[in-house]
Amino acid sequence: MEYMDIAKDKASIEAILFISGEPVPISKLLKKLGMKDREYVEGLIENLSKDYRERESSLEVVRAVEDRYTMQVKNEYSLLTADFAPKSEIRGAVLKTLAIIAYKQPLKKSDLVKYRGSQCYEHVKVLVEAGLLDAEPCGKTKILKTTSKFSEIYGLESSTPTEIRKFMESILK
Repeated sequence: MEYMDIAKDKASIEAILFISGEPVPISKLLKKLGMKDREYVEGLIENLSKDYRERESSLEVVRAVEDRYTMQVKNEYSLLTADFAPKSEIRGAVLKTLAIIAYKQPLKKSDLVKYRGSQCYEHVKVLVEAGLLDAEPCGKTKILKTTSKFSEIYGLESSTPTEIRKFMESILK
C-alpha cells in the first residue's frame, strides 16, 4: 500500500475531523484515505492530537467511544464559543432534563418527575427519539441512561456513568 507523505496524510485526517462535526469511526477514515494500516492512521491521529496540545490550542483531537475520533473545542472554551456554535434542536428545558439524567444516571423516570415535573415525559420522548437516551422498562417505570451517541456528541472516550458524571462536574466548575 502506498501512502502520500506523513504530513499530507495527517492533514487529510485533520480536514476530515474538522469538517465532520461528529466523531468519525477509524474504519471510515481508513476507507476514505484508501489505507489498511490502522496503526499508521492511529499514530497520525495521536501525532495530530499532540500538535494541538503542544501549541496550547483551544481545539483538541480526542478519541471518543467505539474507536471514533473527533476534533472539538476544549471544555474551558465552551462558554466563550457557545453563542457562535450551530444551534441544537435540543434546547432549554429538554437540555436541562438531559443534563439531570446524564448526571444522575441510571435514573428512574419516576424520580426524574420529582426533579423536572410532568413535562419531563415529553422531554424523555424527544431525547429517546434523538438517540441520546435509553429508557429500559423496570416495573411500572423506566430506567433512563445516556447512549453512546450522547458520549460521541460531547467527545467523551467512555459512556460509563462515572465518566459522564466527571464530565458534567468539569463543566460546572
